[in-house]
Amino acid sequence: MLNLATFATDVKRGFASIIAALLAGCIGIDHEHVQMPTRGVCAHRGANDTHPENTIAAFREAIRLGAHMIEFDVALTKDGELVLMHDHTIDRTTNGEGRLEDWSLADLKNLDAGSWKNSRYKGERVPTLGETLDVMPRNIWLNVHLKGGVELAKKTARLVASKNRLHQAFLACRTDAASAAKLIEPRIKICNMERQANTLQYVNETIEAGCGFIQLLGGGKVDPAYTKRLRKHGIRINYCCTNDPAILAQLLADGVEFPLVDRLGGMLKAADKLGIPRLKPDSR
Repeated sequence: MLNLATFATDVKRGFASIIAALLAGCIGIDHEHVQMPTRGVCAHRGANDTHPENTIAAFREAIRLGAHMIEFDVALTKDGELVLMHDHTIDRTTNGEGRLEDWSLADLKNLDAGSWKNSRYKGERVPTLGETLDVMPRNIWLNVHLKGGVELAKKTARLVASKNRLHQAFLACRTDAASAAKLIEPRIKICNMERQANTLQYVNETIEAGCGFIQLLGGGKVDPAYTKRLRKHGIRINYCCTNDPAILAQLLADGVEFPLVDRLGGMLKAADKLGIPRLKPDSR
């Protein structure tokens, strides 16, 4: 016999799910049309020269200064939560000790992740990936460096999609992680980090893999033939790393689109002189 109360509840839930899906789809379409920067400066771990790396404070400063891309590192806690941490241990950037994988999120949140940089950042916490995505403008590139493999890639892709950040976030990772992420979310953007270098082989492997981004590494300059070939295949071009204004100018002249920097303020001033406008954040 049909239970009318249960039936009514199921109908309401069904309509709610449909409406939520439609809204999410509309949001996604809108974000796909956000005007993204075509070249500029990438803040390596945020504004890490003046603020504690991979923290909300460092990201807010990078946004305030007008960075065009922000790079940050994502890893898994003991209980499988996504947090921002570059090192395998928490010793350098918190007042705790040991491997990140041995810490739960709750315990990690009790640590100070700011005082090591400067006493004025006392009380800064290790952010989750979700918290990080929530403070980011919609028109800044998000260079999400995965410090792990398949499980991390799957969880990160799922969260990026659920936060409607597919238009701006890309996963910098190795081939196995990229494949895992694509199984979860085929639309996820990938930056090839397999055998990272500044060589034609790396360029060709990135093209063959169908990646959306490359991150050239080292050398101080790039062969314009590489960047021309990459642009022909629609691949955006990052470079790690420089804090020298002259090298920045050379890289941009060579066709690199987003050099990663640590001294963000100084490098943005150098970009100003090259006619690259700072990003005006869109936080809609």
